Amino acid sequence: MENVTLAVAAIFSVSVLFARPPYALAAYIICLLWYPNYLAVSVGTIDIFASRIVVVMLFLRCLSDGRIQNNFKWSKLDYIVLLSMIVYVVTYCLAVQTSKAIENRGGFLLDTWFAYMVVRYIVTDRATLVTVIKCAAPALGLLAILGVVESVTLWQPFAPLMRFCPWLPSAPLSMSIEEIRFGFGRAIGPFSHSILFGCGFAIFLPLVYYLRHEKGFWRSSAYVFSGLALLGALSSMSSGPWVMTIVVTFCLAMERHKVWVKPLCILAVLSCIFVAIASNRPFYHVIAEKANPLGGSSWHRARLIDLAIAHFDEWWLVGYGEQDPGWGPELGSGDFTDVTNEFVLAGVSYGIFGMIALCAVLATAFRCLIRVQKDRSDPRLVSLSWALFSILLALIVTWMSVSFFGQLMPLSYFVLGAIGSIDHISRVPRTLSMNDNRKLAVRRKRGRTIKNGCIDNHR
Repeated sequence: MENVTLAVAAIFSVSVLFARPPYALAAYIICLLWYPNYLAVSVGTIDIFASRIVVVMLFLRCLSDGRIQNNFKWSKLDYIVLLSMIVYVVTYCLAVQTSKAIENRGGFLLDTWFAYMVVRYIVTDRATLVTVIKCAAPALGLLAILGVVESVTLWQPFAPLMRFCPWLPSAPLSMSIEEIRFGFGRAIGPFSHSILFGCGFAIFLPLVYYLRHEKGFWRSSAYVFSGLALLGALSSMSSGPWVMTIVVTFCLAMERHKVWVKPLCILAVLSCIFVAIASNRPFYHVIAEKANPLGGSSWHRARLIDLAIAHFDEWWLVGYGEQDPGWGPELGSGDFTDVTNEFVLAGVSYGIFGMIALCAVLATAFRCLIRVQKDRSDPRLVSLSWALFSILLALIVTWMSVSFFGQLMPLSYFVLGAIGSIDHISRVPRTLSMNDNRKLAVRRKRGRTIKNGCIDNHR
């Protein structure tokens, strides 16, 4: 399968090198969605994924293209993300042997920093991001259909490919789903876990739903692709994707009722305090017990937080690195500690500074989106920022019970990169286009003026 992986990487690399920037970014996303991340090319102890080869080619193109470089400006979120990368690399290198640390951090940066930067380089206006979403929507729709087929028929066409995974040589050859919930199988598609598969759809649901603001075919297709994304998330039959889907759906429904957002946030905080007092136990224990639509090991999530607090003195400085925390027996997972919490994972991997870095990135991203929401000069940009807000909030809620890896890691940084670009776009005056020139007379009649080649909507 290494030859196939190289061939796929070559095809997508050619696409990202010669296609127009929006289509090049879309090609990278499609590669993430459809080509399994457990199929790698092994060079010594290094495993190279097709998506990593593609993102390197795309990143090099962005660096060498003068037009792309001229349109790029550093933002506050860029600096915070870069600072978090430094924290993740330095703390990991302090805890792990140098040679292993270099290999591990190299792959980590390709999945995070490179994925973030190619989005920041390419997405310089709203139309570019919309084009990327339009290209990714059909690929996402086909993947959702595959998920429904897997869940209903219990047939997994990608499952036998796992035996070619370098770190899973004893993977089963069966193409039939063995884990059933409520009569449906847990669809996995080309991902390594059903939770990751479902969360991928939840990430894109607000973006494809945003296409309803477009005209013609895409206006009606937005609802079709949104429905398919919803079915794809549900086909995973996993609580994590279901909860994430519920959160993004609720946020999208609140888009026209934003005045209620702040009161609801205050109510949520007060409710957590009340639940903790009334139940005489940490509120996250109650949430893990009650907010679990499909059952599963919810107690494991709550117990994990307890253990992280109890062993804080062991990991707070630089984390455990590659060393297992040793909490497996208390979590019912034997010798392996399954850290199913992104915030706890940041702590035990990089120490308290890693956790602070993650929270700083998220807080800065929220500030960017809030600033765009307050600037109402472009309603379509405001709506797009709300879609990204829905994804970011859903990610935070989901990360309390799921830790991302594989394709979901670069997709998460794709969202962060889109947030950084949207914030930058909202700060740049909107220049006159051909359509603006055609409507110049109408704008003057409405009391708007043109200053220095830009539209002034504030009179």
